[in-house]
Amino acid sequence: MTTTVAFIGLGVMGFPMAGYLSKAGYRVRVYNRTGSRASEWLESYSGEAFATPEKAARGADFVFACVGNDDDLRQVTCGQNGAFRGMSDGSLFIDHTTASADVARELAAEAQKKGIGFLDAPVSGGQAGAENGALTIMVGGENADFERAVPLMDCYARAVNLLGPVGSGQLCKMVNQICIAGLVQGLSEGLHFARAAGLDPEQVVDVISKGAAQSWQMENRYKTMLAGEYEHGFAVDWMRKDLGIVLDEAQRNGALLPVTALVDQFYSEVQALGGGRWDTSSLFARLTNLRDFS
Repeated sequence: MTTTVAFIGLGVMGFPMAGYLSKAGYRVRVYNRTGSRASEWLESYSGEAFATPEKAARGADFVFACVGNDDDLRQVTCGQNGAFRGMSDGSLFIDHTTASADVARELAAEAQKKGIGFLDAPVSGGQAGAENGALTIMVGGENADFERAVPLMDCYARAVNLLGPVGSGQLCKMVNQICIAGLVQGLSEGLHFARAAGLDPEQVVDVISKGAAQSWQMENRYKTMLAGEYEHGFAVDWMRKDLGIVLDEAQRNGALLPVTALVDQFYSEVQALGGGRWDTSSLFARLTNLRDFS
């Protein structure tokens, strides 16, 4: 019998992820808050759209979600017409939203009351990773649930790792965002310095990318940064949402994150420039507009 899956949230990430499940031969049922997006998905993939998360989840063996934030996640799981209302005993909920570790634990407890398994499984790799089926997935939950879910997540991932109990996936994603924030700021400052010093930034990157300074951000973003193009992935608005989660968690666990807090402030300045929907490499744009914040 073909496995039935539901996918809740067809944004820039969820749309192709659900598509990979369909192409792998799973019976896919989708829900999106904006119904036209679900209709668009059905033009590209085989599946069925439903009017509520509850209806999409009813009868599904696995239910996936990739929505905006903690409140969105609570709404599509425990709210009126939420997925948990439709899920059966023994089914498994897999959450790809980047959210707080607290909401992961909260929803796992609610799921357990209903006999539902729960994994928090945020992803890294951005829109390109989702479209190319090459995401990295950081998972928190029970090993038995993880093993059940791996074959499905493998449809759109190049790496899937279990980090520990529920909440561990979200905590690992926080580390990911901390590191990205520092790397992008460092690259922005390096390119800014190269220009100010009268060097050819492209020549500089060609040299230093062969050594210890090399990073994914350098390889994939320096040319677009120098060209002032910031339409290449994860938006500043979403990064600020993620860094807010990081900084809240750090207050609780006592971690010291001075660079992360500073870069979060810099991203607020990018928003003030009108760059809320620019990608995260737009920290470079801020350095060329510092007069606006003097």
